[in-house]
Amino acid sequence: MRIFSERSFTMKYKNIVFDFGNVIGTFNGREIIRSFVTDATDVDYLCDLIYAHWAELDSGAIDYQEYRNEILRTIPERLYDPVDLFFREWPGCAKPLPQTLAFVRELKERGIPVYLLSNAPTYFADYMKDHEILKPFDGILFSAPIHMAKPDQEIYEYFFRKFDLNPSECFFIDDLEKNIQGAKDAGMDGIIFTGDIQAVKDAIDF
Repeated sequence: MRIFSERSFTMKYKNIVFDFGNVIGTFNGREIIRSFVTDATDVDYLCDLIYAHWAELDSGAIDYQEYRNEILRTIPERLYDPVDLFFREWPGCAKPLPQTLAFVRELKERGIPVYLLSNAPTYFADYMKDHEILKPFDGILFSAPIHMAKPDQEIYEYFFRKFDLNPSECFFIDDLEKNIQGAKDAGMDGIIFTGDIQAVKDAIDF
């Protein structure tokens, strides 16, 4: 049996909430495109085209398959196969961030609930729902299936209601300043994640 010091149980917050992209797993849009297309000009073209309305995929405002089909109708024929493959396989390009996952395990070992609140298209949400990487989480909320997205207040409020959480008892870890500000506006403290796990631990008195 592991024995922890009294300090382990005097954290500022009862619940720790994580974003996914660049917190739990990598998300670099350009590098993902480069996994399917190597020519630099094609990469630039596809980044501009594919990600132009990605935020609307995240919020569920547009349908994933309809968007895929529209993109495939737009591009030159020589790019059809790699772009079709991109839309089917890009979620697999997200690589786990070991330091964050180790921190998640530490939190769970000390009985601290962990949650996920992430913007993502429905396709990614479906892909990840039974993924091993998310099994430690006590609650998971992706944006597109509920037609909301960070940093809008409604998604934070929905998150608190869904999991019966007090915002002041939660701490949010996200790589984007606007999402942390949105969380703070909703009553949840947080930190902009830069990859520094120790900074997160210091912020929550872990």
